[in-house]
Amino acid sequence: MTFPDTILGLFAALLGAGEPQVWNGYAEADTILVAPVSPGRIVTVAAGEGDLVTAGDPLVELESDAEKAALAATHAAVAVAEANLGNLRTGGRDEEIAVIAASLHRAEADLGLASITLDRSEQLLAQGRVPQATVDQDRAALTAAEAQVEQLRAELAVAHLPAREGERLAAEAALRQARAEADAAQVALDNRRLIAPIGGRVETRFHDPGEVVAAGAPILSIYDPARLHAVFFLPEADRLRITPGTRLALGCTGCPEGLTATVTELATDPQYTPPIIYSREERARLVFRAEAEVEPGARLMPGQPVTLEPLP
Repeated sequence: MTFPDTILGLFAALLGAGEPQVWNGYAEADTILVAPVSPGRIVTVAAGEGDLVTAGDPLVELESDAEKAALAATHAAVAVAEANLGNLRTGGRDEEIAVIAASLHRAEADLGLASITLDRSEQLLAQGRVPQATVDQDRAALTAAEAQVEQLRAELAVAHLPAREGERLAAEAALRQARAEADAAQVALDNRRLIAPIGGRVETRFHDPGEVVAAGAPILSIYDPARLHAVFFLPEADRLRITPGTRLALGCTGCPEGLTATVTELATDPQYTPPIIYSREERARLVFRAEAEVEPGARLMPGQPVTLEPLP
């Protein structure tokens, strides 16, 4: 280091020692964006800029005719699936079983009559009063009546049985699918009504009723007035003396006395970079972005200018 540089450095240090350490900045809020998950036309917006809202308050409603129709369709599909499964679990209906039972009773009566008719024909054949063809015909009628009785008895037994295991499992899976689709349709309908995710103040209203918004496009932004932080800029000479956790005095126009803020973040990159080299004169122009959490009750507004300085 040359002698002139040493003299200049001492002179600058002496000048800086007499200046109070005050850093300028502004208040900033962490905003939450209220946006739909699917596109649609806005029907109502229940809050405007500056309004206070409570978590859970309804804020925006989108058109939902298509979602309501889809939900009704899925409910109908659930009803069909439930009916199919119930029918497979219980077997045939009582009315169907009654029809089969009545047919069986008639077939059994026909079988008894066919048996009597065949006995009579065989006796008449022995007496030579009827031809052999009549006996053969009556014997065929008896065989047909026996087959009819066996068929109806089998149908009656099947009507009392539940469905086969594979059919029952398929019907249960179809019911689960229908219910899942109904749940998804309900979620899609619920998503057409946007509520406040946090309690706070509406900062910006981006869209009005009648406008069509895309999925993810913000309609409102909300911030918590009790959770603000100060953004300020430290000169290169002060950066090493301030660390996260340092408490600073905070002031602003109209603010109450005694406010403090705690440093939470310090940038590692400067906000201004000289084009060639960090000379002694240029380094004084380097500043580093920092954030400090403001204590509750400060009643600041986002963007409001503030000053920070070391506590006495």
